[in-house]
Amino acid sequence: MNMNTNIDIAKRIASSLDSPLSKDALKALAEIVSPEKYKKGERILDEGQICESVYFIDKGMTRQFYFKYDKDLTEHIGYEDAIIVCLESYFKEEPTKLMIEALEPTIAWKINKHDIEHLASVNSEIGTMYRRMFEKSLITSQEKADTLRFEPAHERYNKLMQMHPEILKRAPLIYIASLLQMTPETLSRVRSASLNS
Repeated sequence: MNMNTNIDIAKRIASSLDSPLSKDALKALAEIVSPEKYKKGERILDEGQICESVYFIDKGMTRQFYFKYDKDLTEHIGYEDAIIVCLESYFKEEPTKLMIEALEPTIAWKINKHDIEHLASVNSEIGTMYRRMFEKSLITSQEKADTLRFEPAHERYNKLMQMHPEILKRAPLIYIASLLQMTPETLSRVRSASLNS
C-alpha cells in the first residue's frame, strides 16, 4: 500500500466528518490507518470480542447486528464513506454483544483506538475530528431511535429511501426489514405501495 492511498483515505475520512485537516494533520492520520479486506459474510467483529478500532468503509457494505431470543436483529447498515464502530464496547473496553459482518466483499480501513486517541491528544485538529466522529454517530443513533419510536412503517421506509437509497438497492430484504423493525411481509407491502404512489 503506498502512502498516497493512505492520504486519500485520510482526506475522505476528514471530508465525511466535515472536519477539514491541514497537510500535517492529514499525514499524521494517514500514518495510523490500515486497510483490511473482508469476504462477503465474514465477521469483522464477533460477539465476545472487544471493539478496539473504528472502521472507515472504502468499498463495500457492512451490517451491525445482535441476537435476541435467538432472533438475528439488524441495528445498522453502512457502506462507502461510513464510519463503523460498536460504541459501547469501544468506550467501555468490554466484550461486544453487537457484531459486524460484511454484506459484500468489503475494504475497510482500521483506525486503532490507542493510536487515534494519542493523536487526538497531541493534535487539536485530529481531536476535533475525533469528537465529530462520535457526535455524528450519536446523532444518527438518536434519529434512528426517534424514527422507530414515532413514525409509521411507510414513513420509516420513505426516510431510508431518501437518506440511504444504496441500502435499499444493495442490502438483502430480510436485513432491511429488520433494520426498519418490520416483518418482511410488511416491508413488501410498504415497498409496493411506495412504488405505486
